[in-house]
Amino acid sequence: MSVPIETLIKDYIKDYANIKAVQTKWQEPLIAYGDAKDQLFYKYKEAISSTHVTPEELLKDAKTVIAYFIPFHEEITKSNVVGKESSREWAIAYVETNQLIFDLNEYIKAELEKAGYEAVVNTKFQKFNRGSLLSDWSQRHAAFVTGLGKFGLNNMFITQKGCAGRIGTIVTNMKIVPTKREETEYCLHKTKNICKRCVARCVNDALNENNFDRHKCYEMCAQNAKRYEEIGHAEVCGKCLVGVPCSFRIPGGT
Repeated sequence: MSVPIETLIKDYIKDYANIKAVQTKWQEPLIAYGDAKDQLFYKYKEAISSTHVTPEELLKDAKTVIAYFIPFHEEITKSNVVGKESSREWAIAYVETNQLIFDLNEYIKAELEKAGYEAVVNTKFQKFNRGSLLSDWSQRHAAFVTGLGKFGLNNMFITQKGCAGRIGTIVTNMKIVPTKREETEYCLHKTKNICKRCVARCVNDALNENNFDRHKCYEMCAQNAKRYEEIGHAEVCGKCLVGVPCSFRIPGGT
């Protein structure tokens, strides 16, 4: 029995404001699928961390990784352009979207289980090392395997609807045909050796053309979290995602 994953995800996000009292507005999500046995997942143990898990370590019979990107409404993204600290709208969007992803994943898991499948979501993905600032499951790297998008110079993830939004993933033993990964890069610096707007946008000197200092980046995120602690866990910055050519689309085209 098949489960209409794409329809379920899109409808849930569209109706979420009727489920929870939220301020954030989202655009229609993008969804992609990856083979749980793709060798890239195993290479991440060397490229990212020896503790980075594979889909089969999360779910023994894993067959598919579902990844989706939820783009913020353009007003939220534009609100974060000015100033060093994140805008209040951006911080709220971060917190509310994280909760949306948690709720959505639980919903999809339940729908898969109704159809006789298994799925792993949320809690097993959330082991985060505060020393190395690395996760044992990188949502962005998992999304890359599925063909959802490409990495930019800023180490962030560019999709057909840009980079200003959040990524969610689900591991399941339901077999879904993988999305084709495009070979072409999306980042203008990688394709034409131009732009570097994200470097200029970084407010804490965490990013340059040849290096990304995740500790300086996190320092700024922690500063915003303290500023907006009444909102929730808003460890976020996002300055390199806004006011850039890839905020809302693949720059230069698609």
